[in-house]
Amino acid sequence: MGSEDRHPAREQAEGSAVVDGILEDWRRERPDLDLSAVAVLGRLSFLAENVIGPAGERAVKRHGIARGEFDVLATLRRVGAPYTLSPSALSAELMMSRAGMTKRLDRLENAGLVARSLDADDRRSFRIALTDKGRQVVDAALTDLAAALGELAAELTTEERDALDGVLRTLLRRVGANAGRA
Repeated sequence: MGSEDRHPAREQAEGSAVVDGILEDWRRERPDLDLSAVAVLGRLSFLAENVIGPAGERAVKRHGIARGEFDVLATLRRVGAPYTLSPSALSAELMMSRAGMTKRLDRLENAGLVARSLDADDRRSFRIALTDKGRQVVDAALTDLAAALGELAAELTTEERDALDGVLRTLLRRVGANAGRA
């Protein structure tokens, strides 16, 4: 099936059946285990990897950029005018290596979407600035991304979206609080 023929609602239903089949197999083979967490997080993982991620990738790809490049442009855009950060701040914000960030910045600079300049306060450092072209691209890509994800979320009622957001927020907060203890 071509990417243009994909239907998120059908993929979600197929994903649920896949997870249900896996759970059924494990319940047969390991009836001693509580698999309720596997069910919930397996569905969440399937959605993220097979529905949400690809929908986001398709939305930004229409604008000639990959999702990682979008992340850099979006980070610069959301910090506000003058839309500049140091490469190390970008790396930290996006939780990626400086070498990986340098490769992304090279591609974005070659495309005219960002510009490097010496930091006026520290001539040993650089600043990365979003160009006018970069701002146009990221704004258009964000509009398409919001629409694509909105279409997926439209499968839920407002109450369901709010409840899911609350539950996921709680899980992230608790997992984050426990991450430092591991």
